[in-house]
Amino acid sequence: MAPRGTKTASLGLEDALWASANQLRSSMDAAEYKHVVLGLLFLKYISDKFEFHRVRLNNLVQDESSDYFMPTAAARQSVLDDRDEYTAVGVFWVPEGHRWSDLRKAAKQADLGARIDTAMEAVEKDNPSLKGVLPKNFNRRELTALTLAGLIDTFSRDDLAAAEHDGLDVLGRVYEYFLAQFASDEGKNGGEFYTPRSVVSLIVEMLQPFNGRVYDPCCGSGGMFVQAEHFVTAHGGARNDISVFGQEQNPTTWRLAKMNLAIRGIEANLGPEWGDSFHDNKHPDLRADFILANPPFNVSNWGGERLTTDPRWEYGTPPPGNANYAWLQHMFHHLAPTGTMGVVLANGSLTVNSSGQADIRRRMVQDDAVECIVALPSQLFYSVQIPVSLWFLTKDKSARRVKPERPQRDRQGEVLFIDAREMGYMESRTHRNLSPEDAAKIAAAYNAWRGDPDLPPFEDVPGFCVSVTNEQVAEANYALSPGRFVGTEEAEVDAMPVDERIALLSRTVREAFERRAELQGRIVAALDSLESDE
Repeated sequence: MAPRGTKTASLGLEDALWASANQLRSSMDAAEYKHVVLGLLFLKYISDKFEFHRVRLNNLVQDESSDYFMPTAAARQSVLDDRDEYTAVGVFWVPEGHRWSDLRKAAKQADLGARIDTAMEAVEKDNPSLKGVLPKNFNRRELTALTLAGLIDTFSRDDLAAAEHDGLDVLGRVYEYFLAQFASDEGKNGGEFYTPRSVVSLIVEMLQPFNGRVYDPCCGSGGMFVQAEHFVTAHGGARNDISVFGQEQNPTTWRLAKMNLAIRGIEANLGPEWGDSFHDNKHPDLRADFILANPPFNVSNWGGERLTTDPRWEYGTPPPGNANYAWLQHMFHHLAPTGTMGVVLANGSLTVNSSGQADIRRRMVQDDAVECIVALPSQLFYSVQIPVSLWFLTKDKSARRVKPERPQRDRQGEVLFIDAREMGYMESRTHRNLSPEDAAKIAAAYNAWRGDPDLPPFEDVPGFCVSVTNEQVAEANYALSPGRFVGTEEAEVDAMPVDERIALLSRTVREAFERRAELQGRIVAALDSLESDE
């Protein structure tokens, strides 16, 4: 979703497409409907790319000055039907009879759902990289042919086709826009597959992944990779300047990521299938130059009790009741010797002292792994309303050149704290967004501190940013809340709104009572069992 003041030329089209598609939802909830809509969008995208390339080939085989020129109709047809002519340039092969134009012709047929399922199966069969990725559940009672025909009409609009012919990445933007809308509709569950674009863009602008290996061990629908690729191309680089590696444990979200990246033409290694990064690491030998991630917050059932001696826990064994420090150490383990990572975590990770987590945090600071902490405002995420923070860790703070023209100064023994809790604007009653100006201010402070010669020298700004020594962090008992250091400690208690704090307390108490009732039930059942045995 575009931030305030940066409305793109196609946003009106995106809004219109969303409104039309959403009107057809009938009784389906967002979680189900998103796979229907995004699956059709994907099929539309690859069909259009296929037809565009087919038209181009057809022009070439008839052009006597072209190397593709063919003198006979049969020879020309053989080129047009040569699958390799498409896949060699990154275009998916869409079999005859299963293209978007074929579905449009069948849009009035009662068996439209079955035809779409067959088309998805045919595309997967002819494109091994899509095997097991595309949705194939369009032929079901609650999904009427009328609804499907309406979606096909919606995505066949003339203005959408015209925008694509102008060379715009319209379908890719529509896909991302729809992901954001579905995440908003699904609320908490939406956060599992979508990170707000403004947060992703901020991390990317801070890390500046110009080239190298980029990794996200909980990649959701792949938004981090999309923004990283945008950054590279926006700064004059090429798409193949970065290599993308990711993992996602939710099967349906893994499929969304595969489609989202394919629709952007981004080649990514997301593993042969979905999997849990802790217990089924798909990239055990990877050492990434950049890691960008938004792991699920405060996961309590991550199976840590089965990994107590895991070599990834360089700074200490994370508690089985909270995965925050497991995520940090898993990613740090996968960093290259000069790599840097940016991770979104709940604010509690900055100060928690229970279950050995304070010792892990202390060791990370003492080892000079912590580079920067950014406190973000609340209500940025669809999944949680609480304020969150960005952790930036690195294995090398020494003076070096990231690229020949981009030296970094020696930052050993220093940590940068940025307090951005008051930044952003309310995009809706419940959702906050960061403007491009907000992101630019935060990223400039970080990169100036790192020694970017294209920026003015870094200076502390009371209430916003400050560079401190590891010794000063030690004096604060290794608590990493930016407000303690930048001069806004009086607001550090918690930026969570009162009504949200009450709701959180209510849920906590209710869950405690539910656990107590469950325990009582087990005890009564055990006593009954003993009495029956007697």
